[in-house]
Amino acid sequence: MRKPLAFRMRPTTIDEVIGQNELIGKRGFLTNSIKNKIPVSFILFGEPGTGKTTIAECYANSIGAHYVSLNAVTSNKKELMDAIEDAKNYECSIVIIDEIHRLNKDKQDILLPSVEDGTIYLIGATTANPYISINKAIRSRLHLLEVKRLSLDEVVIALKRACSSKKGLDNKINITEDALAVIASKSNGDIRFALNYLEILQITFGEDKIDVNEVNSIVKVTNSSIDNDENGHYDAVSALQKSIRGSDVNAALYYAARILASGDMEALTRRLLVTAYEDVGIANPSACMRTKIAIDSAYTVGLPEAIIPLGVAIVDLALSPKSKVANNAIHAAYDCAQEMPLDVLDYLRLTPVNVKDEEKYPYDNPEMRIHMQYLPEIIKNFEFYVPNLDAKAAYEKFLNEQYKAIRQIQRSNNLPQLRKKYTKK
Repeated sequence: MRKPLAFRMRPTTIDEVIGQNELIGKRGFLTNSIKNKIPVSFILFGEPGTGKTTIAECYANSIGAHYVSLNAVTSNKKELMDAIEDAKNYECSIVIIDEIHRLNKDKQDILLPSVEDGTIYLIGATTANPYISINKAIRSRLHLLEVKRLSLDEVVIALKRACSSKKGLDNKINITEDALAVIASKSNGDIRFALNYLEILQITFGEDKIDVNEVNSIVKVTNSSIDNDENGHYDAVSALQKSIRGSDVNAALYYAARILASGDMEALTRRLLVTAYEDVGIANPSACMRTKIAIDSAYTVGLPEAIIPLGVAIVDLALSPKSKVANNAIHAAYDCAQEMPLDVLDYLRLTPVNVKDEEKYPYDNPEMRIHMQYLPEIIKNFEFYVPNLDAKAAYEKFLNEQYKAIRQIQRSNNLPQLRKKYTKK
């Protein structure tokens, strides 16, 4: 039985791969590695259909290495150990692991020593963002190489090659240039998607002429570039927050819609809540509360109606005044706390020991509390909260005035003296 067109058209050497000039062009990283016969370990990350596994195998073939292909999920420890043991019989051996972001710790422990001593060279392939999903122990030992979606022109080249190649359709298809362009545009840079549809067209229409109408009768849905396990997903989530931060309501709605179209409402709602508190913050606290209400409403009604309350929240946040001062303040305090984990002042402890009554926290004297020192002595004058003096929102202006007034107060850690001064007679 004949194998699928996409499988038959898979390149076997680097010079057959289309696109990815930064990696395999004349000055590409992998090209120079092959040219100089210097094998390297690396991770290829990118969306499905961009050719990660194909590039890995082509690299191994082009550099003249023995290689074995495994899968992080389906391949067991014995298969991995056998591959490493077998590698000792070759001058250069490569282990290719698909879905490397799913590699568990047991397999990593087996793999890493052999990568470090050069018994094997490791090539990982993943659709996930390696900075988020790949274990640091692996990430630090491998080069991270992004495999990008192909351009429309590059997909057209691949389609034409498949039409004419003897291992492809061997010129047994009559398709117009415009029709190829439509397939390419709908593939969204995914060669596998494009080749699959080309094959469907050939099976459906045989050697009859295929134009745009025939393509549109088959290709009903454009290939989506967002999935909850792909780089495109993280990019869309990032673009959503940046669009809200930049007050571009139309862009924010668009990226939110793309995320929802992938079915990942959880990622969208989580990012909206973070954005509300990080970027809008004290400039419009009620917008933060309204966002939480909108999210709760979205989960109550479910998709597709959930897009309505979420749309309201997105418009609200995008057009709201923005303030990052609270976000900046807590991060500054967090950094300081990590660098300087100082002891709590005695009178602020929950159960102070060996502290005289006059040096204890004044539960009975609220007037003196505003005059007390709360930060440890060494950092008593640190300011983590830095107000935005150009604030436009009324509430943030009010907080600025409050902060300014409070900063004028001279604080003291001499509680007996404060108690004497502020105790009513």
